[in-house]
Amino acid sequence: MRPPRPSPPLSASLFNSLIASRARAGRSADALSLLARMLAAGFAPTAFTFAPIISSPSATACCAAQLHPHMLKSGLLHCEPYSGTSLVGFFGRSGRFDEALKVFGEMTVRSVVTWNSLISSFVQFGRSRDALFWFRELVRSGDGLSDGSLVAVLPAIGSPVQVHGLVKKIRMDSFPAVANALLSSYSACGAIQVTEKMFKELVFRDVVSWNTMITGFARSNAPERAFELFLSMKHQGDLPNETTFASVLYACTSMNDLEHGKFIHAKVIKQNLNTSVFVNTSLVNFYATCIGWRDARKLVEEDPQNSPTCWNALISGHSDSDGPTSLVILRDMLRSGIKPNEVSFSASLKDPSLLDLQQIHSLVIRFGHAGNDYVSSGIISSYASHGIVSNALTYGVALDPDSCSVSMNVLAGAYNKARMYQETKELLLHQQDRDTVSWSILITACARNGDCIEAFGFFEQMRILGHRVDNHVFVSLLSICTKNNSLDLGKLIHGLIIKTSPDTYVDNMLLDMYAKCGRIEDCLRVFEEMEHRNIISWTAVISGLGLNGFSHKALAWFKAMEEDGCKPDKVAILAVLSACRHGRLVQEGMKILKNMKADYSIEAEMEHYICAVDMLCKCGYLKEAEVVIRGMPFQPSTAIWRTFLQGCKTYGVTEAQVFS
Repeated sequence: MRPPRPSPPLSASLFNSLIASRARAGRSADALSLLARMLAAGFAPTAFTFAPIISSPSATACCAAQLHPHMLKSGLLHCEPYSGTSLVGFFGRSGRFDEALKVFGEMTVRSVVTWNSLISSFVQFGRSRDALFWFRELVRSGDGLSDGSLVAVLPAIGSPVQVHGLVKKIRMDSFPAVANALLSSYSACGAIQVTEKMFKELVFRDVVSWNTMITGFARSNAPERAFELFLSMKHQGDLPNETTFASVLYACTSMNDLEHGKFIHAKVIKQNLNTSVFVNTSLVNFYATCIGWRDARKLVEEDPQNSPTCWNALISGHSDSDGPTSLVILRDMLRSGIKPNEVSFSASLKDPSLLDLQQIHSLVIRFGHAGNDYVSSGIISSYASHGIVSNALTYGVALDPDSCSVSMNVLAGAYNKARMYQETKELLLHQQDRDTVSWSILITACARNGDCIEAFGFFEQMRILGHRVDNHVFVSLLSICTKNNSLDLGKLIHGLIIKTSPDTYVDNMLLDMYAKCGRIEDCLRVFEEMEHRNIISWTAVISGLGLNGFSHKALAWFKAMEEDGCKPDKVAILAVLSACRHGRLVQEGMKILKNMKADYSIEAEMEHYICAVDMLCKCGYLKEAEVVIRGMPFQPSTAIWRTFLQGCKTYGVTEAQVFS
């Protein structure tokens, strides 16, 4: 009989090796036990002892708290970067930035990986300002930049132009990871032409480069280019992967391109990727959206893995007019032996009937997903959309506000919709960690409730905490400035808006603010600088010109609007009628009123008649005003008679004299 194999002699390196293997396997408790044995045996920890445990996928906050004192006691935080870097990374990934920065400050020896870990953690939690601050500190520190530094910071930058310049300066643009990150960053901020130019200049392209371009075009206004790039990729001998096929299928779906979509399906089968859940999900979505639920359902039934992901795609992509409701597909999913998950329920809650909503709500509770943030937010939103705000509020207030932040935002939106602004404020102020959406809803509630000082106070807090100010916030603040005639505050907000990418809605609010604050020249300048204009933009300027005494200019702008191809609506006509009233342009105003139907296919409403009668009465044309009232196709309102009688009083004319 063979003697038992002798155990290798214990050593620090052996312990480190065993600890690392347990940690990589996700057995951090076993790794900690081995560490205790190692210390008890008198072996001193090395640079490679602590890092694997803290980097383990199963590492907990308790584990990090236990190891931190050992690192300090052993002096490893002061003589090598590996242990401290792992601890900084753990705290950063957990969002515990105070502790991450404390450890970072304790480290006397840092590597570029330490910096990268800190920067990427800030990016992960959307704290772009902090990420950029520490990136600048890294540049100043002299610890050097790596490709990981640039890849980490790029998502935090609105426009990658500055970093691109730095990349060229330090000659790192040939690093594939950096080049691909730049491509992705340009694509993410919508600069697809710049992305394509850079892509053509790349010396080395890999599948990630191709995928970045194909995905960028698939989600752009030119999705057909995604298919062209796919063909170029094949022609140049680069092998597409699952991401490539998913992206080009997305492009075919957005174009509703059946021919090319089926061509891609054939290529998927040829490359033996039809067993991939990721690709199959994209195929199901394509068929459900472009062809019909029957073809999509067939794909789901043929899926060898019977994946819930494919069922979820079927629920998301089905058409109510073409096939069964989401609830029916959920039931079929259950019959096939697949339990719906939170994605299944979230997708089925997009637009259910009230009866389906109640049954889906029951299934959510039955399968234990009532506490899921996204499912709960879908239920609240669906009840609110059906006008049953009481059900939405009853369901929402029972949730844990700290673990259901999305639901709290949706619930706050339901409160706002019900004009319960004080309740909105109370709900959001009880949240410990408010995100950008929470701040936006909170500021909107204050603006609508007339709490102007409070709204600007919350806005300042939002900026200090580094949250990105969105267009909804700007609209709310501009509405306050307009209501209170606060030109100076409006100008400050305008200065902040210029630094962002405002949409047409924000620009229209700026037009309205300047017009109502009496700064018509600023209003016209904003209009001229607008990239996109709509009927509301033209109406705001016409109304502003009339309000500020430029009635002839208002008429000229009304004609310019027509010449520009923008057809007036009833609000625009009311604005120009109001301008005629302010400027006493009776002839011009009456011509517009009489020709509304013939010229613009718009029937005059009570507001148009009131405006016209007021214009006639202000100029002493009382008989003509009475003719207009008598000729209306509906019964005169109290308001129009009040306007008429006020005109009679102004000119000292009695009713008998007018109606004689």
